[in-house]
Amino acid sequence: METKLHKHSLFEDIQAIVTGTLAVAMGVLFLKEAGLLTGGTTGLAILIHYSTGLNFGLTLFCVNLPFYILAIKRMGWRFTFKTVLAVALVSTLTEFIPYWVDIRSVEPWFAALGGGLMVGIGLLIVFRHKASLGGFNVLALYLQEKYKIPVGKSQMALDVSIVVAGLWIVPPMLLAVSILGAVVLNFVLAVNHKPGRYTGF
Repeated sequence: METKLHKHSLFEDIQAIVTGTLAVAMGVLFLKEAGLLTGGTTGLAILIHYSTGLNFGLTLFCVNLPFYILAIKRMGWRFTFKTVLAVALVSTLTEFIPYWVDIRSVEPWFAALGGGLMVGIGLLIVFRHKASLGGFNVLALYLQEKYKIPVGKSQMALDVSIVVAGLWIVPPMLLAVSILGAVVLNFVLAVNHKPGRYTGF
């Protein structure tokens, strides 16, 4: 029996992007409060934030700019527009959530597990509505579309590379916990986001 593809409505796309980016922003807040790293351009932005004190949200938006070119060429304007919107929302939410939620203390291991799960779930929601959070997400989705390499596997390799790059700024113990968070995040994607498993577009 032929499977009929379901096209997401504008409302469905908007609620998914808002829900997914809120989950990602909460996960990033956990990681930042515990002094941990994560992968992708989010991890790169955290590294820059830790080492220079630059505004995290603005840094996150800027480091994603070069990847929009790949998104336009390989994934189309619709995907790119939704991705820019998602990145802008995460950048904004990560700046405002600390004014609304006061987390005074969080154990690093719990921040890695909880933060990794929240970021992974948020990314999964965004991915399933043909968008991403820019950067390595775009590259990982492209590799899956072009070469059938599962998002979770390519994303994990890229993420762990970024986390390990933080060795010079994060204590070894926190770095090890950060790697745990990256593995948890990508485990969510590897298990739940596979080619052909989800047919919405």
